[in-house]
Amino acid sequence: MGVFERYLTLWVALCIIVGIALGQAAPSVFHAIGAATIAQVNLPVAALVWLMIIPMLLKIDLAALGQVREHWRGIAVTVGINWLVKPFSMALLGWLFIAHLFRPYLPADQIDAYIAGLILLAAAPCTAMVFVWSNLVDGEPHFTLSQVALNDTIMIVAFAPLVALLLGLSSITVPWGTLLLSVALYIVAPVIASQLWRRALLAKGGATALGATLRVLGPLSLVALLLTLVILFGLQGEEIMRQPLVIALLATPILIQVYFNAGLAYLLNRRLGVEWCVAGPSALIGASNFFELAVATAIALFGFQSGAALATVVGVLVEVPVMLSVVHIVRRSRAWYEGAGAARARTTT
Repeated sequence: MGVFERYLTLWVALCIIVGIALGQAAPSVFHAIGAATIAQVNLPVAALVWLMIIPMLLKIDLAALGQVREHWRGIAVTVGINWLVKPFSMALLGWLFIAHLFRPYLPADQIDAYIAGLILLAAAPCTAMVFVWSNLVDGEPHFTLSQVALNDTIMIVAFAPLVALLLGLSSITVPWGTLLLSVALYIVAPVIASQLWRRALLAKGGATALGATLRVLGPLSLVALLLTLVILFGLQGEEIMRQPLVIALLATPILIQVYFNAGLAYLLNRRLGVEWCVAGPSALIGASNFFELAVATAIALFGFQSGAALATVVGVLVEVPVMLSVVHIVRRSRAWYEGAGAARARTTT
């Protein structure tokens, strides 16, 4: 890792501070950025996400996607965490922390709405940013793309019934515009664009040209990640300063949920003898959330000023810093993961 990547935690902390400060100093600018949306998808952030995920997608050779069946154990673990563990563990954490432990410190009329927002956040697996996290842990790109595509397919069928079950509502209004636009914007379009670019690079200069392009895009991808942080915290700077205690309390179950699900997925993959390059993105996909869909659904069901909407926004704020910490843990634990225990597990499969 280069110097820039090695001190990424420091840059993240500085960007959070700068974002909050700029949000207070120039709120009108961030209001304008925040208003540039289609179906709750923020277009400036979407452009930055493209810059973040293109390097990962350029590494993918679509002809090699058939090999992903070799990673069926990692796929099974991730699907299980995303759909059988994460929504239910968040419902439990919301009940424990929001409905009980933190109840005296939160507005009484918003308790149920806060829990609903947390459940919405956990019920939708992340679509775009997992490409960034996977790239940072040198994850297997074909596995990542296949897993994200599978999660999106399941989400179309399972999101509404799962949320209805956990929230006790008879019907859920799914913001299909947000869901379909996000899939098109973060999966279909960048995959097509990156594959056309990849073919052009290989035709022009072969693997050398592709490698040179990836080296150039690497730092730009991280800069886009940091700019995204500045925008996200700038957009919510006023809310953070207005009710910091509520933000911190809502962040607590989100943080626990991320580390629990990432750790569980990572350990299950190790137990099953899954390669580290697959276990890393599996853990990260299992822990991250599709916050655009969560925010849009919360607004559609409960309103823009509701506690549910605020809880999903807290998820947005927490997502990048906490996932970067998970990336750090996964990278630092590689030697342990690939140790004797994992070797023994592989020999038994």
